[in-house]
Amino acid sequence: MEKILLHSCCGPCSSAVIERLIERFDVTVYFYNPNITLEDEYFKRLSGQKRLIKSMSEEHEVDIKLLTGSSDSTDFYRAASKYSYESEGGNRCRACYDLRLLDTARLADELGIETFSTTLSISPHKRFSDIVISAENARRCYGGNFLAEDFKKRDGFRRSIELSKRYGLYRQNYCGCRYSKRELAY
Repeated sequence: MEKILLHSCCGPCSSAVIERLIERFDVTVYFYNPNITLEDEYFKRLSGQKRLIKSMSEEHEVDIKLLTGSSDSTDFYRAASKYSYESEGGNRCRACYDLRLLDTARLADELGIETFSTTLSISPHKRFSDIVISAENARRCYGGNFLAEDFKKRDGFRRSIELSKRYGLYRQNYCGCRYSKRELAY
């Protein structure tokens, strides 16, 4: 079965994506989120990701692997701070997609995994076209193929909510960066 490196932002978003992909791919999840700036928040999401992968691996009798990237936010702040007062969905988010997908493509190349993708597209708050642009830029740097699926289609987001409840996953109400958390207060 072909391998895929799936960038993941959290267990809830990855749940429905993994469910779709395990029928076609040998899935390795790459939890890489330097945008999550609160340590407690980061570890809540990582813990949920680990529990989900363990449960789905057992339930579907597949070996879903998990790799974690650095939680250091330095690169995120370098890329996004100049857009700190923009609303979610703007240049700040695109800079964050660039950062995360570039590292995902780099790791896929390093591991010899030809195809990479991301769970980001399952969110109704993320523009698929922006994600694809970031992924194509990353692909040009490191090669490989980007699986350009808008996972929110075919009720993907709704399915992620169902699976989150089923697996008892913590569902956050912001992307993880302090800028989006600040927007919740308004």
